[in-house]
Amino acid sequence: MYDILIVGGGTAGLTAAIYARRAGRSVLVLEGTGFGGQITSSPLVENYPGLPAVSGLDYSDALLAQAKALGAETRFGRVESAGREGDHFVLTARKKTFEGRALILCTGAKHRKLGVDREEELVGRGVSYCAVCDGAFFKDKDTAVVGGGDSALQSALFLSQVARSVTLIHRRGEFRAQEAYVTAAKEKENITFLMDSRVTELIGEEALTAIGVEEKSGKGRKLPVEGLFVEVGQEPDNGAFAGLTDLDEGGYFTAGEDCRTKTPGVFVAGDCRAKELRQLTTAAADGSVAATAACRWLDGQ
Repeated sequence: MYDILIVGGGTAGLTAAIYARRAGRSVLVLEGTGFGGQITSSPLVENYPGLPAVSGLDYSDALLAQAKALGAETRFGRVESAGREGDHFVLTARKKTFEGRALILCTGAKHRKLGVDREEELVGRGVSYCAVCDGAFFKDKDTAVVGGGDSALQSALFLSQVARSVTLIHRRGEFRAQEAYVTAAKEKENITFLMDSRVTELIGEEALTAIGVEEKSGKGRKLPVEGLFVEVGQEPDNGAFAGLTDLDEGGYFTAGEDCRTKTPGVFVAGDCRAKELRQLTTAAADGSVAATAACRWLDGQ
């Protein structure tokens, strides 16, 4: 029986483990794919306070080592079921059962992929899912953004301050984004629009050099770009915990800045939570808040 079970070994989960261990609580972190989360695939992180330049993998390794040095236990295993039995929670992963008095869910979210050949191969070599994270690497270069929602327009506006050009590609004839973002993008001289179009091909040997684009009419073209930013949404992986707490229409956990859910003893942190900004800094902040709240909740039991 652990004091706190943490599901997810990314920045939020490992930060929660650090705070919980420093509070003297026994902690188990369960991770289903790989400790560190999405950031491990980023070749360079330059926007984390105090770490001017570090690879995503080195950052994640250091965070994991810190949590383990403080005594947090870690296990690989995707959680298949979760429930409450009496005064504690029970998780099942890889045919094993784990019990804890409090539960912190840090299941993260994954970027929805385009589904184009070589997409995974070129991640970090021209293909990115975060303009805020990677935009600085494309200073004075030609770039493209795929998507039609707020995130896509915000990314295009951000890149327009850095890149030489930004081509915004959307598969529909109208954007779903807020009109203010659309208006601002139209006012930028270095942003152009390709509507009713989709990306069909990624071109380049060692790194991205161009993309193939097909219009609704079937007409194709090649667009020379060195950076392609995919902003077609994210997908949370919270289904196994739907019986424990509420999810919004997008599948994210509903919880405020205090990271508390409607269920006593269940807390959520990081990208899996409904929130405005999903960054390393906000994940770390959520992890510290959720762990502190969980420890206080345990004190009251």
